[in-house]
Amino acid sequence: MVEPSPLLFTLLVVLLFIVCCDAINYSFEEKTRVLNLNNLKREPKIITSSNCLSKKSRIERGATILEMKHSDHCYGGTNADWNKRQQRKIITDEIRVKSLQSRIKNMVFNYNNGVSDTQIPLTSGIDLETLNYIVTIELGGRKLTVIVDTGSDLTWVQCQPCKSCYNQQDPLFNPSMSSSYQTVLCNSTTCQSLQFDTGNRGVCASNTQTCNYSVSYGDGSYTSGELGRENLNLGNTTVNDFVFGCGRSNNGLFGGVSGLMGLGMSNVSLVSQTPNIFGGVFSYCLPTTEAEASGSLVLGGNTSVYKNSTPISYTKMVQNPMLPTFYFINLTGISIGGVALESPSFGKSRFLIDSGTVVSRLPPSIYRVVRAEFMKQVSGFPSAPGYSILDTCFDLSGYEEVDIPKIEIQFEGNSGMTVDVTGVFYFVKTDASQVCLALASLSYEGEIGIIGNFQQKNQRVVYDTKQSMFGFAEEACSFE
Repeated sequence: MVEPSPLLFTLLVVLLFIVCCDAINYSFEEKTRVLNLNNLKREPKIITSSNCLSKKSRIERGATILEMKHSDHCYGGTNADWNKRQQRKIITDEIRVKSLQSRIKNMVFNYNNGVSDTQIPLTSGIDLETLNYIVTIELGGRKLTVIVDTGSDLTWVQCQPCKSCYNQQDPLFNPSMSSSYQTVLCNSTTCQSLQFDTGNRGVCASNTQTCNYSVSYGDGSYTSGELGRENLNLGNTTVNDFVFGCGRSNNGLFGGVSGLMGLGMSNVSLVSQTPNIFGGVFSYCLPTTEAEASGSLVLGGNTSVYKNSTPISYTKMVQNPMLPTFYFINLTGISIGGVALESPSFGKSRFLIDSGTVVSRLPPSIYRVVRAEFMKQVSGFPSAPGYSILDTCFDLSGYEEVDIPKIEIQFEGNSGMTVDVTGVFYFVKTDASQVCLALASLSYEGEIGIIGNFQQKNQRVVYDTKQSMFGFAEEACSFE
């Protein structure tokens, strides 16, 4: 038998050492990520409306790109004010989810028992204070800032004359000043389809043939007015005869914006009204709450304009005939710090992916194993009291940075989403004395799980309604 030469043996040892080191580094990088707490501890700032709202847009390689902002940094005040807002947001998020679950339960019951659409409850279940992501559009030549929501269908803005309007930062849209504005008539198919699109059927005004609409939200907020058509400009892209709600009576926690952009799947949504322009495809990258942070809403399917740092992984949309306007996905697994969790609920529960819910909701059987493994891996962190739906909290005020377990969510078809390091902890207090795992348990197994916007930060999330696919990739969100 020929013995290996000393030189060959040395080379083999060196190669083995390099491979082992790389494997150790790779394993470490995959298990934890560093969260810099100094970057997240909030200092009060004076913010003016002119620099906190999104105003930018561009067309790039055939795609329309709108700057996306988080509305949190539009609120100045002291740290105490910011703490109260953070705490109120969690409470209203829970109210929103309970309303949404109630609506879903009633819709499923009506579907299974052959109840007609006209008997579906009329409350949408959305709390508008949780809908934090905003873009600027141009309607009839007027620039307006609106909330972006994948859980709503009808786009609407406040209009003059207004019977009852909340305060907004942009001037009200005045249809009488636009030569291109048209009212939608009662006998039109658009008016007749409002029941399916918004949960409320179109109603004829008592003295006109105008189609009236009304949408109520889970926190008591509402908008009502007439349905109209107008030229909508998204950046430099024009959508002619766009159907929207011209709100004459509106009330709620809308944060000073002009209205709402509906990106759901019914016929009246922006997505469904623009198939020949954007091909039924849109995507977003949701930014963090820092004042300088920005993201993007991309309308159109040209993936070359994305700035993702990892390849896009795709999974199919799950069709739900009982809830056809919502976006559902099949969650098949979760890993915490490289540890793959086990639960009989994986692969059996349809999850709603939503830009409106803040904190993701998990079925109790999944949440228990997630919480147990997370606590196991961060056992050295000082504990803090829970807050509302958040029951896994820590006092990190004495740390400048911490290593936290990497959270990965797996979807059907070997697709997945790695939660950004800023999407793991929710700051109940600005000084980090009470930060909580930003996940919560549903009340019982039969409720619908939700992937919320907090876990979607710094991700490119693609909605391809033509191919019935979702796409996910990591991206450091920036409009520039």
